[in-house]
Amino acid sequence: MFNYKLTIQYDGTNYAGWQIQKNAFSVQEVITKSIKQILQEEVNLIGSGRTDSGVHALGQVANFILNRELDLYKFKYSLNSVLPNDISITEIDSVDESFHSRFDAKKRSYIYLITNQKSPFYNSYSFHLNTDFEIAKLNELASVFIGKKDFTSFSKNNPDVENKVCEVFEARWRKQKNLFIFYIEANRFLYGMVRAIVGSLLKSYEKENGKKYLEEIFNFKSRSEAADAVPAKGLFLYKVKY
Repeated sequence: MFNYKLTIQYDGTNYAGWQIQKNAFSVQEVITKSIKQILQEEVNLIGSGRTDSGVHALGQVANFILNRELDLYKFKYSLNSVLPNDISITEIDSVDESFHSRFDAKKRSYIYLITNQKSPFYNSYSFHLNTDFEIAKLNELASVFIGKKDFTSFSKNNPDVENKVCEVFEARWRKQKNLFIFYIEANRFLYGMVRAIVGSLLKSYEKENGKKYLEEIFNFKSRSEAADAVPAKGLFLYKVKY
């Protein structure tokens, strides 16, 4: 058996997220059908994790197992030829048969983009706020999220997930011209977690004691205590590390 690992970029604007679901258009479904069109057989495409509706990806990873060897260059070219313009396979590799894109992932990272300049070119991929933030202050607030913590307050209710503890390795901001870029890396992320964190960081920025505000949200263990989630369009799954 042959195991193939795909690295994928997509614009999530027109999709109901990564995962196949009833009565909705997903990235996973489009890629799976495209692979079937080329290979003339069904494959089980396993993603490293879900992305929500409207969220983009620069480095989503998926894998599938096949009982025959592929010409990787030819297959990548063919697959990109039939995929729509908002989905691209950037890499394809042959990996060990035991490799699992979800369970073998050690770290995942996301970036969130905020712009303080109205632009038709930023509009679909960032959250517009007419504010100039102090990066040092944002980074001081972001440090509250680093470490192994219970992120119940920063995730949408999902009865299928009992363990809400995640370990955040990095959480930092930087400014590049008119963009404020938030980077966060963790061992795992909960449903809606990054957007809730960014929304709460922005709200904490306005408070006299923002760090205390964020720490209290953690203690409440209730999603209603955190701020509203920021729009999906500014969020990108950046990289998955193995």
